[in-house]
Amino acid sequence: MSSNENRPGGTADWHRRLEHVRGGGLTSDTNQTSGMRRFEAISGKTVGSEKLWMGRTHVGPATNSGDHHHGEAETAIYVVSGHPVFVFAEGPEEVRVETEPGDYIFVPPYVPHREENPSTDEEAVVVIARSTQEGIVVNLPSLWAEVDPNPGGGPGRS
Repeated sequence: MSSNENRPGGTADWHRRLEHVRGGGLTSDTNQTSGMRRFEAISGKTVGSEKLWMGRTHVGPATNSGDHHHGEAETAIYVVSGHPVFVFAEGPEEVRVETEPGDYIFVPPYVPHREENPSTDEEAVVVIARSTQEGIVVNLPSLWAEVDPNPGGGPGRS
């Protein structure tokens, strides 16, 4: 038995080609939330990923996204530019996390939140990575909306 046969998934899986997505090749054909524009780079449908979604989000000056969550996906966010504020509920209070370029945010599964851009002249841009192959977005009427972790017997998507 060769050492290649001992690798998880066999030789074919570990010899798959690398996929290159150019910055200008991102698509907006992904789930969206009001007040922001999401662009998909890495996903099941773009490169065949099985456990990862990655993309970029833009929030214009003086704009807030709608309240939403990302289903069962863990979400990591890296702030590229601007000073976005990430808002979530803790009991009856809104908690505001103010960020700057170079900061990271972790959003656990099913946690309702929104992004705000308080700047009147600068767009906020973040890079997002999620632990699912597609960009799950469940838009909500508020941060305190009931979240069903298993709507219709499957993951929540809208």
